[in-house]
Amino acid sequence: MLSTLRKSAIALGAVSLLAITGCSGGNSANSGNTGGSNSAGGSLVIDTAFSVETADPGHTYDPTGNMVAKAIYETLVDFEGSDVSTPVPGLASWEANDGATEFTFTLEDGRVFSDGSPIEAKDVVFSLQRIQGMTDAKPNFLLGGVTIEEVDAKTISFTTETPLLQLPAILANPALGIINADVVIENGGATDGTDSAQAFLDGASAGSGPFVLDTLDLSSQIVLKANEEYNGDEEPAYDRVVIRNVSESATQLANLKGGDSTVAMDLNGDQVAGLGEGITVDSVPSGQTIFLLLNQSADINGDLANVKLAEGIRYALDYSALLELAGAGSVQATGVIPPGFEGALDEGITQDLDKAAAAFEAAGYTGQTLTLQFPNDYPVGGVEFTPLAERIQAQLKDAGVNVELAPAPFATELDAYVNGKEGFGLWFWGPDYADSANFLPFAPGLKVGLRSGWTADANPEIAGLAAGAATATDPALRTNAFTEFAEAMQAEGPFVPMIVPGRNIASSDQVEGAVYNSVWEMDIAEITPAG
Repeated sequence: MLSTLRKSAIALGAVSLLAITGCSGGNSANSGNTGGSNSAGGSLVIDTAFSVETADPGHTYDPTGNMVAKAIYETLVDFEGSDVSTPVPGLASWEANDGATEFTFTLEDGRVFSDGSPIEAKDVVFSLQRIQGMTDAKPNFLLGGVTIEEVDAKTISFTTETPLLQLPAILANPALGIINADVVIENGGATDGTDSAQAFLDGASAGSGPFVLDTLDLSSQIVLKANEEYNGDEEPAYDRVVIRNVSESATQLANLKGGDSTVAMDLNGDQVAGLGEGITVDSVPSGQTIFLLLNQSADINGDLANVKLAEGIRYALDYSALLELAGAGSVQATGVIPPGFEGALDEGITQDLDKAAAAFEAAGYTGQTLTLQFPNDYPVGGVEFTPLAERIQAQLKDAGVNVELAPAPFATELDAYVNGKEGFGLWFWGPDYADSANFLPFAPGLKVGLRSGWTADANPEIAGLAAGAATATDPALRTNAFTEFAEAMQAEGPFVPMIVPGRNIASSDQVEGAVYNSVWEMDIAEITPAG
């Protein structure tokens, strides 16, 4: 029997993807737009470093791409503003059975696509089965193990073999936006893996969102126009939105101060700290976590392949000093589950050199040099890894641990990290959707655990806690399960969570609503003239 969906504490998350630096500068992308015009019905100009490959929601899985998809394509599920703690109805409301294996979604009456045609269950089924059929599509994994079927013109069923309480949060991802099945099928759309509609969707819109695509240039700018047929609850305030590829944050800042843009999305902590009047800033933790890993494979770390070494490093670090390098919006990571997520710990580790010394002794550390590997060309949330690694090196030296730095380009170092070849690494992790299940891969035997050489039999208890959290369906029990997992990881895991970097979005004080959302970066339709 179906019961109304329980609003479990599905907490702040981030579509955790790696930012890809754009390749063109600021004013060259202006193309005669009205610059920083803030009048309703005019143009809105947004500067950001592009991380986008397509306007096809079924293939998009990049920050800028998610923001564009959110503006053009609506999803079954939504979040309100910047709050991603509780999913709310988007195009549909839903119910779930007690085991969280059967979900029934009912479409809102009267909603239409940008060509005026009605949104029906067949469009939902086609949109999502299309992604399931495209094995090379980045969002494909989001719907793994989910069976999607049309019940009637307004109703869709989702079934899974194992509990999937996070399904509503998953369905809020802009990559799972609903497309007009008839239009896309006419232009190469298919669910059997032969889909060829991406080229069409890179030049036209087939969604129901508040905007439609005008022009797409992946190297310079993306232009959106207001959807004249839109009948949802996010009536756009601007007729035209210009999203420009401005890779340098200093150029973004100059454009914003000069009135040539309305929103700058990639300013670092130091830049937003010095802004004057006329500019407002939304600074919040991003949901990503910067951490250290200590490999547990004897083939990699020999006698030092034990969790006591990680424990010693956890207590040796001065986290407040590390946070000085992170800037506005950043906070200390309290564990592998970042603050604000379901099950996150209230407080992080506090430096304790006596505990560190005891752990190093138990680890068998006798002065060996640890080689810290990290990407040196990939800042995360404005945090540069080289100065962070240097500060870690200095702090560990004060604690009696010798560290040698081994920086490398991201593309080079990524292979060693993914394949579990790093003995001591500095990396980052973020969620793919707004749910704490995204952090279970740190468990032994799972993806990030294995990158640290940590197999399931190395700690069966924590592996069991992760499995229990993954299948919990009662909200209170689920929160407790994630908390127990986070506590055990801080006590016995091979990771040292350090920083949750901030995300800063600056805008002219003539507008409001330009706020960060971890799922789709920023909801363009929520930006309106101030007052």
